[in-house]
Formats: sequence, structure tokens, C-alpha cells
Amino acid sequence: MPKVVSLIRSSALSDVAEYAYAATAPDDARLIFLAGACPLNADGSTANVGDYAGQAAKCVETLTAALGALGATLQDVISTRVLVASSRQADLVSAWEVVRDAFGEHDVPSTLFGVTVLGYDDQLVEIEAIAAVQD
Repeated sequence: MPKVVSLIRSSALSDVAEYAYAATAPDDARLIFLAGACPLNADGSTANVGDYAGQAAKCVETLTAALGALGATLQDVISTRVLVASSRQADLVSAWEVVRDAFGEHDVPSTLFGVTVLGYDDQLVEIEAIAAVQD
């Protein structure tokens, strides 16, 4: 499947952010809206309890599997939201670095949130994503 997501950068915007500020997909692309990828093991237990980076890695693994079930990859993602259950910036950065590294040069527009609580026991990280593919 050819890559259809185009990342947009602008010299008028800060280069401090470690992601593109915008992305587009052609009119004939099929959009895939993914539920939040959670750090759950196959038995439903929360993986890597107490470990922001470990939970972010598990979320990326879950996200990758969900995309794969639809014939897509991380390279097809057009944007993400990374939710981290913490008010500490260091915890957000710990999770973000794992997500950023997983996407590599395909640094899609992303929003990083510090939230109060997430849905599963001991859950610290969740990743929402939208992807675009052409069939």
C-alpha cells in the first residue's frame, strides 16, 4: 500500500516541537479512526505498572497491531493524541520520547496531554490515532 500521508512543516513556526505541525491525505484516502491504544496484556491486565515509558511502548505495540489488522502501519498515521496520567512534565516527556522514537522520521502532528486518570487500573498512557490509506 503506498504512503499517502504528507507531513507539513513551516519555517514560520517554532522548530522546537519534535513533530510536524500538520498533515494531509488525498481526497480518495480512506481514513481510519482508532480507539485509544492501551497498555494491556493479552489477559487484560495492565502492562508495565508504574512505568510511563514501558506503558508507552506497549501502547505503540497495541496501536501497531490495530493498524496491521487494517492493512496499515505507523507510516499511515496522520495524527496522534498521547494521554499521560500525570501532572509532572517529566512523566509526559518519558512517554512522549517512546512514541516519538517509534514514529521516527514520520513525525506526525501530535498532541501530548497530562490527564487525571485513564480507564484501566494502573493505566498511565493511552495513544489515539487517525490513519489514512488508499486501497
